[in-house]
Parts: sequence; structure tokens; C-alpha cells
Amino acid sequence: MILKAEQIANLIEAGKTTKDPLAIAPQPDLTDLRSSGSASLDLRLGTWFAVPRQSRIGVFDIAKVSQNTYESEHTEMHYIPFDSTYILQPRSFVLGVTLEWIRLPKNLAGYVTARSSWGRRGLIIATAVGVHPGFTGCLSLELSNVGEIPIALHPGMAICQFFIHEVRGESDCVDKSRFVGFRRPILGPIELDEIAKKLGNK
Repeated sequence: MILKAEQIANLIEAGKTTKDPLAIAPQPDLTDLRSSGSASLDLRLGTWFAVPRQSRIGVFDIAKVSQNTYESEHTEMHYIPFDSTYILQPRSFVLGVTLEWIRLPKNLAGYVTARSSWGRRGLIIATAVGVHPGFTGCLSLELSNVGEIPIALHPGMAICQFFIHEVRGESDCVDKSRFVGFRRPILGPIELDEIAKKLGNK
């Protein structure tokens, strides 16, 4: 069941007295959230951007690229203050991050979608959509400009929608992925799993 904005506001407000709270910082205006009538929460663009560098690698092949050095060698981290902008050129890609730090309890999960008003102007936010129970951290945003006009990205602007839903079943398991706990956008590791490795052996 997807939670309505009023339910989200109630859970945030009850967080101070709950052992396993839903927490979002900075906290949204709960009065505005309750009166929005929506079933989602707007998240804002943060101040850190991971920009791909020009690469000498002809093809990205996860079976051959060193995971330990790829991120540091092929991305540059940029801090853009709130009174500045990052210009995303047409046919360009950058990793951003949400301004909000999110903590989900064990009984809630979520997913992120783009705001349609931005999508109609060529800004695609192809996030790693699913957010698992127990996730803690800022969400990385995969920003692409598929339009013909450069787009000025302002840190602090509403950039995406966060939908929250209940998780059925009792479990003490929480998100243990390598994307938990970060305040800056990261590429994260990617590699062939064991089945793919076995299938590739000749």
C-alpha cells in the first residue's frame, strides 16, 4: 500500500517517539505536506555532482575494468553551492544526490520517480528506483539531458518524487547494499556475478 502524504507526515512527526522511525532531514514542512493531497514526497537536489571524465577506455567491460580504481579515475566530484548552478549540457550525464538524508524503518520501502514537469523539458532522472527497508543516506540521482537546450540545475530545487509503501512480513533484515550511508553520489561497484562467471568459462 502506497502511503498518502498525510500518512507520511504523521510518521515523520511520530519519529521522535518511535524506536524504528521514518526520518528525513532537513524535515519537510509537515503542514504543507499534509495539505498537498499527493501520495509522494518531493525531494530536493543536493550540492554534490559526480561528473564523468573523458575516458581513454574504448568500451566499459565489467569483466575487465578494475573496480578499485574506476570510480576515482573516471569521475570528478564537484561541489556547487546553493547560490550557484550546474549547467547540464544536451546529451550529457551527471550523478547528483538528494539534499535530504533519508532513514527508512524496517517496515517501509520506497521508490523514486522524476517530476513530469522536468521530464517534459528533457531532464531525465533515471534513478536506481528501489529504496529498500532500513536504507539510510542520501539518494544518488542519475541526471541526463536528452533535450536540445542546456539546463541549469539549482541545488535546493525540487527534483524528484519519493513514494513510500508498506512492506508485508516480519523481518529484522535491513538494506546492506554498498550504497547505504553516503552523502555524495557514487558509481558503486559493478561486476559479474558467480553464475555469469561460470557461464562465461569455456
